Amino acid sequence: MATIKRKGYGQVEPNHLSAQRTGQIYAQLIANSNINLLENGQFVKYDYENREVNFTGDGEWLMVFNEIKLYDPRKSGYQYFAQKKTDYVDGEIVPRCFKLNVGDIYTTNTLEAAAGEDAQTTGVTVAVGDELTPSTGGYLAASGQNDTYKLKVVAITTMPDGQDAVKLQRIS
Repeated sequence: MATIKRKGYGQVEPNHLSAQRTGQIYAQLIANSNINLLENGQFVKYDYENREVNFTGDGEWLMVFNEIKLYDPRKSGYQYFAQKKTDYVDGEIVPRCFKLNVGDIYTTNTLEAAAGEDAQTTGVTVAVGDELTPSTGGYLAASGQNDTYKLKVVAITTMPDGQDAVKLQRIS
């Protein structure tokens, strides 16, 4: 068991993501107007019927995995990047989303803290073998029995910048 604390925004290290080879990458829809921030490693629904990315639409969960663009030379890492509504023309965020297939593996520190706690100060406690699923806010949280989209913690590790992280594999 380990407590994953992070500094800054969520990060993703793609260890084995099939979307990079299959082309299952989506980046055409604008985020719902109620979404003010999207971090790498968060999950969203690609609601094509309503022409938006949201947390409640029909369809499968997709992982947000954006390229970073930082203009401040003092900030040069993934921990400093998130898509913020205030940084975009007309406040329209257009995230790049990866479809994770069963068997895909990646490393992240983008987890949901317990109610009333903060992932950056308190941290998130996980153990190898835990099953996680996207919550209503798109962050990975402990899986319920009826969840059909599951990721399993296969290792406790670190991000390339040394922050605590988990290696996940999609199992259903």
